[in-house]
Amino acid sequence: MNILILSNKDIASNYALNLLLPQLKQDHDLHLWLSEKVGKNNKQPKQLVQLKFFEQNLFNQLLAPLMNASNITKFTDFEGFNTFLKAKVREENNINGSASIQRIKQIAPDLIISIRYGGILREACINIPTKGVINLHSGILPKYRGVMATFWAMLNGEPNIGTTLHTIDDGSIDTGKIIKVSKIPIKHGQSYLQHTLELYQQGVEDIIDATNTLSSNDKLSTTPQAQTNSYFTFPSAEDLVQFEQKGLTLVNEQAYLDFIRDTYFAANH
Repeated sequence: MNILILSNKDIASNYALNLLLPQLKQDHDLHLWLSEKVGKNNKQPKQLVQLKFFEQNLFNQLLAPLMNASNITKFTDFEGFNTFLKAKVREENNINGSASIQRIKQIAPDLIISIRYGGILREACINIPTKGVINLHSGILPKYRGVMATFWAMLNGEPNIGTTLHTIDDGSIDTGKIIKVSKIPIKHGQSYLQHTLELYQQGVEDIIDATNTLSSNDKLSTTPQAQTNSYFTFPSAEDLVQFEQKGLTLVNEQAYLDFIRDTYFAANH
């Protein structure tokens, strides 16, 4: 199949794409478009600014050059994904603009896969791929629609977090038919970012299974979502204080560095 993948320029997206692209490349023609961020440029609490530093700035500005300079990396930065693609990776922050829609029509994808993409797809985009659009949401739907679902699940004392692979059928957010929900237990002492990264190991496998089904011209087995008014936005300063008072952390710096070392720079698989 001809597949357009939409993702974001952050460490979780990069990790997921490193797991995904080599497997999809074996049987499909791939295109990759990246958004620069998720959400608007509203002023954020200092904790979220720090989180962004680890998710994006540190990874893209400091670690990516080290990856390019090293010959012992097993995972790559975003530029390195070009080896898996039919065209060079593209930054696209206006997915519903007329120029973008025209480019998508020229690609003529059979399927669009979204992972952490920073924009909301509208009907003009959704209607192009012949086999539809699927999205990997980093939360358990329908209870945790919106952003930073793992944060809210941890704050609410849930026993599990998870991903939901679902269809995108219209311009609403996280409301499509559910293809697969995968859960992992919340681990005491593990940070928000560590939990989020861990989600993509199984989430990527769910994407591959769904893609194989569609490639075989089989129909995906889906379940409609229950109706709910639940929707989560970025946490406020008060939410973040409550998170910390529960002994929870957004980022564990040592665990972050260990993850980068073991995942990206280990000489052997």
